[in-house]
Amino acid sequence: MWTFDNPPVKILQEKYNFVPTREWLDRVRLASVRFSDGGSGSFVSPNGLVMTNQHVAVGQLQKLSRPGKDYVAEGFYAARPEDELPCPDLELNVLVSMEDVTDRVRAAVRPGMTQEEALKARRAEIARIEKESLEKTGLRSDVVTLYHGGEYWLYRYKRYTDVRLVFAPERQAAYFGGDSDNFTYPRYDLDVAFFRVYENGRPIRSEPYLPWNSAGPTEGELVFVSGHPGSTDRLFTYAQLLYQRDVRYPLLLRSIDRRIQILRDYARRGPEAARQALVQIFALENAQKALTGEYQGLLDPVLMNKRKQQEDEFRRLVASRPEWQQLYGDAWDIIEEVTRQQASVLRHQLFRRFPGTRLASMALTIVQYAHEIRKPDGERLEGFRDAQLERLRFQLLSPAPVYPDLEEAVLAGLLQMAQEELGPDDPFVQAALQGRSPAAVAREVVQGTKLADVKVRKALLEGGLRAVQRSQDPLIVLARRVEPVVRETLEWVRKNVESVLTPATEKIAQARFAVYGKSVYPDATFTLRLSFGTVRGYPMNGTVAPYKTTLYGLFDRASSFDNRGEFELPPRFWERKDRLDLSTPVNFVCTCDIIGGNSGSPVINRNAEVVGLIFDGNIESLPGRFIYDDTKARAVAVHTAYIIEALRKLYDAGALADEIEGRR
Repeated sequence: MWTFDNPPVKILQEKYNFVPTREWLDRVRLASVRFSDGGSGSFVSPNGLVMTNQHVAVGQLQKLSRPGKDYVAEGFYAARPEDELPCPDLELNVLVSMEDVTDRVRAAVRPGMTQEEALKARRAEIARIEKESLEKTGLRSDVVTLYHGGEYWLYRYKRYTDVRLVFAPERQAAYFGGDSDNFTYPRYDLDVAFFRVYENGRPIRSEPYLPWNSAGPTEGELVFVSGHPGSTDRLFTYAQLLYQRDVRYPLLLRSIDRRIQILRDYARRGPEAARQALVQIFALENAQKALTGEYQGLLDPVLMNKRKQQEDEFRRLVASRPEWQQLYGDAWDIIEEVTRQQASVLRHQLFRRFPGTRLASMALTIVQYAHEIRKPDGERLEGFRDAQLERLRFQLLSPAPVYPDLEEAVLAGLLQMAQEELGPDDPFVQAALQGRSPAAVAREVVQGTKLADVKVRKALLEGGLRAVQRSQDPLIVLARRVEPVVRETLEWVRKNVESVLTPATEKIAQARFAVYGKSVYPDATFTLRLSFGTVRGYPMNGTVAPYKTTLYGLFDRASSFDNRGEFELPPRFWERKDRLDLSTPVNFVCTCDIIGGNSGSPVINRNAEVVGLIFDGNIESLPGRFIYDDTKARAVAVHTAYIIEALRKLYDAGALADEIEGRR
């Protein structure tokens, strides 16, 4: 997962006799797209056409749907430009430039500062850098922490908010095999979607873009993935891994399991309720399966022993030089103590909030906004700095539909979970419930709120603290009651965890640079990365998994399950089967290094041509959050040949296929 300022040129030259030029790297970077609601994409035509996964697009598909018109289940295709559907709150980002600001951030910390003062100084300087950049360039400006504080980089993004849906297949085609096949291989999914980016009412001229290669990759071919991996923990200390294994993962998995149950109970109310809950259930079940695989990795003594050996060797090398030991040697012990502090507050972090509710979450954010906006920029909570406010308002003023019954059911379930996990005497629980039942509170605040109206939310934002304090909207009243407790938790973590952890992890990063240089890439941070590998199968269940699957296999798998349930193909597949070339490759696997966030990333060849579309990893890849091993770990991609075959012969989308293949 290499950053574009430090590509693995030496490795590629020595192993594959390939040297990516600066022109090649710039073209790939500028053609790569980040989706604000999670996931990656790429420009695949000069006319603003962006490719990603259907499962990345599914949130927007649901927001565009309505009773009787379900784009998630039915799919969508705009045969004409005027039919393309504007997305209510989708933001796309393209990385325009990168600037190392490490020295400037570190210089903000003066000798003699306490750890808390040093953290405030760093945050204030980061806020200044971002605001200066935004005012100077107009570009989204994020200071990104790499190597857990070893480096700070200013990433500037071109930000697009007029994004329109062009194409998505039915869910059964995109997610064929459902949860049963999720994180497995062989696979047979058409997990693709296309959007178009507009500015000033017209499609943008997206140069550069990635040209299409319908032949796809060959077995053993070198390929690359350019995308935005979300988060890895490969540079964590052993103590941090033990905290993840023994504290965080068990509690997080339990909370996700409860949230899935809340949504499933609601979905049983009827078809419309099931439609409303589907996307959240899908996201949580996907997270549950991924986290379970990662947790199993932490429970693997072989993996943990390997990480322990790596750390022991690293510490031995640091101790071999007295000056290194003096500068960096205490960092590991400090981090071990910090993990005990993290363990003590994790339950508060997980259950003193409203995940999965739009209205309650927006109410809390509006109350926080009213308080934060009055503070100096550098002292605000994350997400409320001046450079971040335009994006925050864009999300808060989204016209996407709200489902009150779903909001009530989820909020009641979350309050019940908080009561059980935190106890009835917890300040958050007392402030939220005031002696009443979770169901009664949820019913009162959701049925009485006016926050589903964008105009009401806008008036509160523009009215500031005075408007928020005077509001009698029941959800705002609830948010006002719990906000001090939420703030207390955030401030406690900042003082007792973040202020201590930040300098300790910076020390380890500096030690790593001293010992190894920059031969190691930083952990994933949902920033643009380049990974590489080869297209090849792997040993599996006593046999061998093929490097590709075909349409023959798709129809066989559907037939083997009697075309039912998760393995039911949409009718068009059977009706048009005779038109299809059944030898067409469907999905393939490669050794490229990916994790959540890479969904929708293009797979490209040496010529920077698209040969595939990442949509998953196999089950063996999930421990890759902590250590990468390409023996069996594989990235799973949709083959370009299948996308074109489907567009032309199944969806009557020849014009879109022509645009992708450069025929018009």
